[in-house]
Amino acid sequence: MKIIKSITTWLEIHASTPAYSGWVLMGIAICFFGAAINTMAGWLYVISGISFALLVIASFLPPRSLFGLVVNRRPIESVTAGDDLKVELEIVNPTKQAVNLLQVADIVPFVLGKPQQQAIETIPAQKSYHWVYYYPTQRRGVYRWHTVELVSAAPLGLFWCRRQRECAARAIVYPPVLPLASCPLIDKIGQDESLNSDRRRQPLQTGNEGLLRALRPYRIGDPMRLIHWHTSARYGELRVRDLEIVTAGSETVIALDSSANWEEPNFEQAVIAAASLYFYAQRQQMQVQLWTASTGLVKGDRAMMETLAATNFNENATNPLPTSYPIIWLTQNPLTVRSLPVGSRWVLWQSLQASQAQVVVNRDYPGIFLQAGQKLETQLQKALVHS
Repeated sequence: MKIIKSITTWLEIHASTPAYSGWVLMGIAICFFGAAINTMAGWLYVISGISFALLVIASFLPPRSLFGLVVNRRPIESVTAGDDLKVELEIVNPTKQAVNLLQVADIVPFVLGKPQQQAIETIPAQKSYHWVYYYPTQRRGVYRWHTVELVSAAPLGLFWCRRQRECAARAIVYPPVLPLASCPLIDKIGQDESLNSDRRRQPLQTGNEGLLRALRPYRIGDPMRLIHWHTSARYGELRVRDLEIVTAGSETVIALDSSANWEEPNFEQAVIAAASLYFYAQRQQMQVQLWTASTGLVKGDRAMMETLAATNFNENATNPLPTSYPIIWLTQNPLTVRSLPVGSRWVLWQSLQASQAQVVVNRDYPGIFLQAGQKLETQLQKALVHS
């Protein structure tokens, strides 16, 4: 069956292959021809001859109708995983005859899903057909495909033919970015920078965790140590210090341990965490870069997102880890946490085979243990721990 299918496919792409109705007509023509030989009846020869002539003509017409058609593709805009890709194709008919009953198939990668198909009733002479479809995405990645197939059995429907057109496509699906309301992992770096810069500048009014920005009404959950008692007594209600961590001008690197061997669910979480931490650090007015083993330092929002879309674990470690910046090290290997640049932080994914009690990491710098099965957004916002 596989051999027959491969032969049929080859004929359909390079010539044409009979449709079901074509096989039926071919059988009828053979029967009439056999009857004509047995009976020597002229009218049977005529019927069989007309049938065979019709089959020959029908085998040439579909390839002819597809000849000359041109397929153009517009660039595909990048989207975030979970959103739909917008794919636009233009099928141009530059000939002087209309093309009828055409089917177009965009052969997307199998990792995305099944090919998309569109039936076109007619494309007038020297006109074009604009086809737009939306394709759902499930996970990040850089997807490429090159083939669009044109299929037709027009005008008689007795033979199918398929012709392929080279039409390169490149679609980038970014990892999702979590809307972090706070992140001690980043904020602590900002606090360190605030304290250092505060020592070098003139004295500023400081609170327990940063620079005093304003006083605001007390909200449930605010630490009691932040209450400004003198102002609270004057206003007759509790007022707390609204502290601001000065992070402007500080530099850090989000480093993804992409050269290591990961469990796939953990690595996908790490990619999402890298993107989320990057944009959170930007909102804190920090100068932030991304590092992976294969690309090295990457700067700029688009370049960073494209790098995270394309990265995989077990990459070749062609770029050394930067040591001139504090880094936020995302890894599943606890041994790599033991030697980090000064001021660094770490995010450690627990292997399914290991427990937190068995992990020994750098005691000089705080970090976060992440557990499988728990919500990533919540875990990235929890307090830091020292091992």
